[in-house]
Amino acid sequence: MLTLFGSIAVGIMMLSYWLEPRSRWFLILFGAACGATSAYSALVKAYPITVIEAVWALIALQRFFRRNRQERAKGMA
Repeated sequence: MLTLFGSIAVGIMMLSYWLEPRSRWFLILFGAACGATSAYSALVKAYPITVIEAVWALIALQRFFRRNRQERAKGMA
């Protein structure tokens, strides 16, 4: 069951990364999937991957907020 969770998390992560140019909301999905992958790697005691995936989740959230501000600014112009 744990392997299924990890496989789904990585699959969603890859799909949302691929679809990211279509909508900023895929950045949120990517960040959540990175968080899930981080949780999975912690459960299987792969701690270096846990840290890397957690950092990717934070980067995705930062990119979402930046892109959100940019798109709102374009809409107001």
